[in-house]
Amino acid sequence: MEGGFLSASDSGASTWLVRRAQVRADVPDPVLELKLMLGDGPFSLIAVFSSPQADFPALVKQMSAAFPNSTTIGCTTAGELGMDGYTESEIVAIALPEDRFQVSTLIIDDLSHMDRQELVGQMVRTRSLLAEKAPALTNEFAFLLIDGLSIREDELVSAAVNGLGSMPLFGGSAGDGTRFQQTLISHDGQVFEDAALITFVRTDCHVHVFSLDHFKPTEQRMVVTSADPARRIVHEINAEPASREYARLLGKDPEQLTSFTFAAHPVVVRIGGQHHVRSIQRVMENGDLVFFSAIDEGLVLTLAEPEDMETHLKRELQRISGGRTPDAILACDCILRRLEAQEKQQTRSISGVMSDHRVIGFSTYGEQINGMHVNQTMTGVAIFPPDAG
Repeated sequence: MEGGFLSASDSGASTWLVRRAQVRADVPDPVLELKLMLGDGPFSLIAVFSSPQADFPALVKQMSAAFPNSTTIGCTTAGELGMDGYTESEIVAIALPEDRFQVSTLIIDDLSHMDRQELVGQMVRTRSLLAEKAPALTNEFAFLLIDGLSIREDELVSAAVNGLGSMPLFGGSAGDGTRFQQTLISHDGQVFEDAALITFVRTDCHVHVFSLDHFKPTEQRMVVTSADPARRIVHEINAEPASREYARLLGKDPEQLTSFTFAAHPVVVRIGGQHHVRSIQRVMENGDLVFFSAIDEGLVLTLAEPEDMETHLKRELQRISGGRTPDAILACDCILRRLEAQEKQQTRSISGVMSDHRVIGFSTYGEQINGMHVNQTMTGVAIFPPDAG
């Protein structure tokens, strides 16, 4: 620990294209420390993922002032992914150099009144302008940050996919630790709620957008028989009180359901020939279940079983890397993955896997991949140098 921030072996080094930095959320001047680690750039984009313990509005305003020629974006987190894997009470930053990356951003500042057609038109125009600005940078991806308490993720990505063309998208829902009270995103020093931010990126680096989870469906199925889709609340499963029936199927006491239970025993839905996790956020006092993503009456849910998380993550990141060394992997990792790692005492070993693959990012209240909003998943982009093959 030096000067209040965690040193990295590559701090200040020129061998890595993507710059990374992290600092404790409670240091007196976090922006000064982050700037010392990132360097002067020039950078096209700086993304900041901040523990809710920090003064987020002050932080992002100061970051924007410290890097006036860069686009700055950020969000509050449910935990951070730093240089040594899982961490908490920190501020993590990633910077993309201007000579290798060009970006354009689109803010959707009123999700409650989103116009789907207008959004698609704005996305097409923003993508086109970026292509004209950087025609030599032919690899591309889109990165989405969204208010994690907006309950609008499913609606947004289902509309946004029509404006992406062939550009892959991934993202994460901003978090608030385990409090679920306020989640914030930022753009060039401004702070937003009930909003989303899409960052379009073009680069000459090789990029691979991915999504992974470590669950396999079982034969145990259940049907949602009463629900409030607008609030993602399930009242009944199999015509029985939701939490009681869920607990019965697990062979557990309904009074003992916790976040760790939900992390270890998620349900999945089959969409387009693939299973996607629909995680439970919490149980209400009346026994209803609140989900992290879209839910509706008549939906068939299947209990899922986990593969060993460390083994799965190591295998998948090796597959994504394909024998190459990633310059960085920007990742959005569900809070329930973090909780499962804690419950199974795998936090350190999984952190080691992430550190080995240069993963950096944040823990989320939900993840996005192309046109899907998912849970208990890691989505991200692996970035490789242009000469990586």
